[in-house]
Amino acid sequence: MLETTPSRSTPRYALNKNKYLIHPEYDYLHELLKNHAHRELRNCCLLFIALHTGARATEILNLKFSDLNRYDESLFIRGIKNSNDREIPLPSWLFQYLISLKVKRHSHKNSNCDDERIFPITYNRLRQIWQFYRPSEKKFHSLRHTFAIRLYEKTKDLRLVQVALGHRNITNTMIYADYVYSQQELRRLIL
Repeated sequence: MLETTPSRSTPRYALNKNKYLIHPEYDYLHELLKNHAHRELRNCCLLFIALHTGARATEILNLKFSDLNRYDESLFIRGIKNSNDREIPLPSWLFQYLISLKVKRHSHKNSNCDDERIFPITYNRLRQIWQFYRPSEKKFHSLRHTFAIRLYEKTKDLRLVQVALGHRNITNTMIYADYVYSQQELRRLIL
């Protein structure tokens, strides 16, 4: 008789639609942020950065103006949780929003603000901002998953997603390829 022993490994993280923004939610949030950017530039930039870089909340809160690269219009992100540092290109309009934020902050202070944090707020304030703008009852971390899924859907390049998220081990990144593949194949075979 064959004996089975319970697996001692931790269960693999599984994605589902409650852990990322589906396309209509993404579109709604993006449009909402664009419409509010002239009034709430800092808050909208914070959420745009999450959507367009896949950075974790703490990584975003640690960003400094000196992390902006004007030549490439990119943003340097210092990895946390044993992840790699990375430089992510930004859409020109978002980079310009960040420059506007810097100019606005610099005009209020007579000092060099390069070493200042771009978002000098607490994690609790970040959560409040997210709760105000979020299109559904999903966590802030859903923006990281949304970025990864959209990047994988666009490129089908798992290595690129790994680099963009700062994962040291590609096994962590494979959840996105597995999820996208299984959803696409199920739709193709069932519908």
